[in-house]
Amino acid sequence: MKKALFVTFEGVDGAGKSTQAQMLLKKIKECGVSVVLTREPGGTRLAEKIRNLLLYDEEIKFSSVTEVLLYAASRAQHVAEVIQPALARGEVVICERFTDSTLAYQGFASGNDLEMIRQIDKVATGGLVPDLTFLLDLGPVEGWARVQERNNNGKHDRIEAKGSSFQEKVRQGYLEIAANNQERVSIINCYGLGEKEIHHKIWRVFLEKFSFLREANQ
Repeated sequence: MKKALFVTFEGVDGAGKSTQAQMLLKKIKECGVSVVLTREPGGTRLAEKIRNLLLYDEEIKFSSVTEVLLYAASRAQHVAEVIQPALARGEVVICERFTDSTLAYQGFASGNDLEMIRQIDKVATGGLVPDLTFLLDLGPVEGWARVQERNNNGKHDRIEAKGSSFQEKVRQGYLEIAANNQERVSIINCYGLGEKEIHHKIWRVFLEKFSFLREANQ
């Protein structure tokens, strides 16, 4: 029996969201379950254009509210075109970043009004909330070192260019979100752990929450 699930990955830059999302995708597929992997900002043709505008177009300067609205516009298209249709088909959807990213980055770290972001996001998503969110918790110093290693050409996107002190504000925002959403958000401590160790922790949490996949994995 198909059961639609919406799972998101969150964390500071360099926390390993893409790697862990890919590993979870592979594991779920091995259980014979239909699964979709997507990302934000992006996931659709329009949303990818907005992503490029938000992260890489250095010629355009945004007001803080404009930035929030652009992320919301990208998410609205993403939800309508990719996420909701997949959920309607009874599939598992894994998404790198979602609403919590906007709250952490544009809200807690950038100083925009949190309630304003929540109201805008509610319109953009139609009230869609993930069934489970993995918060990959990594200190900004370690995360920033990974970002530096990844970007060996010295170029950073607009968010990465704000540096490790900004990432620390993001991390604290994430931790507050997790504290207020303990049923949904699972904090995965990534300090000093390898990719496989982190994946095993994620998979254990996943199977504990979704019993039908535990049965498929036996």
